[in-house]
Amino acid sequence: MIPRRRLYRATFAAAGVYNIAWGLAAVIWPNWFFDFTGMARINHPEIYACLGMVIGLYGVLYLEVARRPEHGFLLGAIGFVGKALGPVGALVLVLQGQWPLKALWLNVGNDFIWLVPFVLYLKDSWPFFAETLPAR
Repeated sequence: MIPRRRLYRATFAAAGVYNIAWGLAAVIWPNWFFDFTGMARINHPEIYACLGMVIGLYGVLYLEVARRPEHGFLLGAIGFVGKALGPVGALVLVLQGQWPLKALWLNVGNDFIWLVPFVLYLKDSWPFFAETLPAR
């Protein structure tokens, strides 16, 4: 059994519910982020709604990791990459003056709070994933 199993089940269940809720909110209110940051609304809000659908689907995948933490390394790794690169892209946009500093609040709930538990999970789940790899 994976170390800290209860922690990972709770973390990925929370991440799953959060992502599904965030995704639904983006589908229903696709201009909320732009209104919150004071940026101009986008011409095609359906694109942001589509992003919400993708984020919501990540939530379903996180619920699968919560259900079977010993078997979720790849899903956790994909989630981690998104949570690591999302803030990098947002910071670049802020530094280029394309986004206001206030826009980085998006990364607090979507990315930063999940980074440490995701890294711990990847460390602890790697041996379970590695044993499924073909022998050389």
